[in-house]
Amino acid sequence: MATVDDNNDGDANKLTIILAAPGSKETTCACGARPTGGDDDTTATGMSSSARRDVQWLRAAVLGASDGLVSTAALMLGVGAARPVGGGDDDDLRAVLLAGLAGLVAGACSMAIGEYVSVHAQLDVELAELERVGVAAGAGGGGGGRAAGLPSPGQAAAASALAFASGAAVPLLAAWFVTGYRARVAVVVATATATLAVFGSLGAVLGRAPGGRAGLRAVVGGLVAMGITYGLMKLFRIRHGV
Repeated sequence: MATVDDNNDGDANKLTIILAAPGSKETTCACGARPTGGDDDTTATGMSSSARRDVQWLRAAVLGASDGLVSTAALMLGVGAARPVGGGDDDDLRAVLLAGLAGLVAGACSMAIGEYVSVHAQLDVELAELERVGVAAGAGGGGGGRAAGLPSPGQAAAASALAFASGAAVPLLAAWFVTGYRARVAVVVATATATLAVFGSLGAVLGRAPGGRAGLRAVVGGLVAMGITYGLMKLFRIRHGV
């Protein structure tokens, strides 16, 4: 026979299980603390669930901004590398800025749509699970009261688009006031490198990881992406005699 006895004399979170077969002596087992639930619980990292969610949102925003920065900077450098020989600097600047602006709009829309679809799918799964729990408990959907704590697809889409656009605006603003092709390339690369170092370190710190190496990885990855795009478009221009 097994019975469960809450130990009210000692630790309130201790659970005592009494195991006994008929005609035998009882054997007790003091088990560990019971798991608790709720948004205010403190995890092993010392953070509450709500605080952990806020950190995850901030970290996702930083990563989205990094994506916008790298993709837009690489696009601008690639378009600049494929420019016709002998073209005026005004034409080059216009083409680079238009390419960067198009990349910002297209990337922000793509991120928003992808995030909306993804979060909505997650929301559908969690609502269906809550409904099943409510039916199993005989409440007929009583779990729906917890739906207020579930993620909002609209908010996630807006945050994702805003984060991407914020990062993409960095190389656009850097190139806007710079005259001369070589100087523009140098300014875009330098600005993107410095900003990626900040974004990478910040994302790691928000995740409670060392920021130095994360910042270095972000810089190296961004430089590789920009270098490949620039090099391929330069090769395209040379091979086709543009």
